[in-house]
Amino acid sequence: MKKRQYFKISLRFCKGGVMSNWDDMRVFLAVARAESLSKAAPMAGLDPATLSRRIARLEERFGGALFVKSPQGYALTDLGQGVREHALAAEDALAQAFDQGQRNERGLSGQIRIGAPDGCANFVLPQVCARIQEENPNLELQILALPRVVNLSKREADLAITVSPPDAGRLTVQKITDYKLHLAMRQDLPRPANLEDIRNLPVVGYIADMIFDKELDYLGSLAAQGVQRASNSVAVQLQMLRQGGVGIVHDFALPYAPELGKVLVDAVSLRRSFYLVRHASDRRSERLNRFAAALVAGLKSEVQRLELQVT
Repeated sequence: MKKRQYFKISLRFCKGGVMSNWDDMRVFLAVARAESLSKAAPMAGLDPATLSRRIARLEERFGGALFVKSPQGYALTDLGQGVREHALAAEDALAQAFDQGQRNERGLSGQIRIGAPDGCANFVLPQVCARIQEENPNLELQILALPRVVNLSKREADLAITVSPPDAGRLTVQKITDYKLHLAMRQDLPRPANLEDIRNLPVVGYIADMIFDKELDYLGSLAAQGVQRASNSVAVQLQMLRQGGVGIVHDFALPYAPELGKVLVDAVSLRRSFYLVRHASDRRSERLNRFAAALVAGLKSEVQRLELQVT
């Protein structure tokens, strides 16, 4: 086993005559991004009470409130907004320093978090990440599967996979690959001859008011009579289809449910795309560029491999 490398960086910087250290800024940024002590605690590796004390000490050092506290959470004050800009610049500088330190290494190391819709996160990303880690054993990969768009501006993830390209923010977007979806149901049940035949079957799909991207609105007119079995999770929908009914399924998910099969392929055939979204500033990071290239190539290959298994 290769010896893991650990880096401890002590950084002090000054704003308005106030000297602070990077650990303070790390805590501050966690709260600023999460807008909540409880949500920031896992990011900072501290409990909420400790976070509260750390923020109070930091505010005393800066001589003013960094956050407006309310039942809705923590919102930055004008002073907090200014401190945030300096803290982000320091974070970017540290990231570039870390990146510089890795340029002479053969493999990637450190932690990278990928945000993704749960269909990709459940059925494609795990095997892609495993292959990347085989070549980079010091790399720690995290998959964040959320029933909403991952917020990169709050650094919920280092990179995000989406089903539609964002049109706002300082982001870069790269198309990864297309993927296919079809109607599917249990293969041991009578096959419908046409769309009218499925009107009497339970429809499986998304909870309508929780569809967070228009590209996920698969059912269209098929949901006119309602969705009898609904979930905000693609993985749960697949389990629902195992109990009966009919619904739209990613072709790349069908190899994981061999008891399901495509139906009415000529009548219903959808095509969607995955996109890789990154912070514009991260394009300067050779480490993330190398990882992104491996991720894109791996996702293309894995989607194709899985879809070829489905007839």
